[in-house]
Amino acid sequence: MTGFGLPRVVGHRGAAAYAPENTLEGIREAAKRGARGVEFDAKLTGDGVVILMHDDALDRTTTGRGAVAEASHASIAVLDAGAWFGAEWRGAGVPTLADALRLIAAMDMQANIEIKPCRGREAETARSVAKVVRTCWPAGRPWPLLSSFSRISLAAARDMAPEMPRGLLLWEYAADWTAAADDLECVSIHCSDQHLRHDWANKVRREGYSLAAYTINDPVRAVELASWGVQCMISDRPDAILDVL
Repeated sequence: MTGFGLPRVVGHRGAAAYAPENTLEGIREAAKRGARGVEFDAKLTGDGVVILMHDDALDRTTTGRGAVAEASHASIAVLDAGAWFGAEWRGAGVPTLADALRLIAAMDMQANIEIKPCRGREAETARSVAKVVRTCWPAGRPWPLLSSFSRISLAAARDMAPEMPRGLLLWEYAADWTAAADDLECVSIHCSDQHLRHDWANKVRREGYSLAAYTINDPVRAVELASWGVQCMISDRPDAILDVL
């Protein structure tokens, strides 16, 4: 197992401290603030279109209401996904994964696509994400990283698109993480800041995995994590973390 070349700092959901999350505007803001990579969430609409969305419901980040899994893409495409964050972002829409990948490729950035399935759609979402990546990502460029908390999703991605690198997301320490990462043929482990400890970081690196931590917004903590061997900081404030690293 060899390390995977994640950017040192990756914008979380675009640049979530500065712009509405999971929007093209957020991706542009991350680039403006120096990030060379962005992380965002991919979810299926009711009619099978992959969009950028974290929550299972539309309510928090759009002018819509109800479950994403029950809404058509056409009904989501007319929603405002920026006004909740600030009046200056009014008019931002919910992008498709295809839209986001084309923008990221045009800006020569890297992508960490978190597969964020609604319950019961774990494998379907992963396969749909992989299909969009294959269709939209420029030939000859390193593939985006596919990450997820869902082991079902990662297994489906492994089986359908073994050429695309995978990252296992963990909230807290799991005794079987090494077996899971090996079975899923992951290249990276993504640990929560709240639960990552020095000995666990050392273990991840000794096993040969790249190590990412989320969500790192405190520059002092970023310096400490870097000293532990954390290679990638996923941050709402990528510029603040870049300044100290």
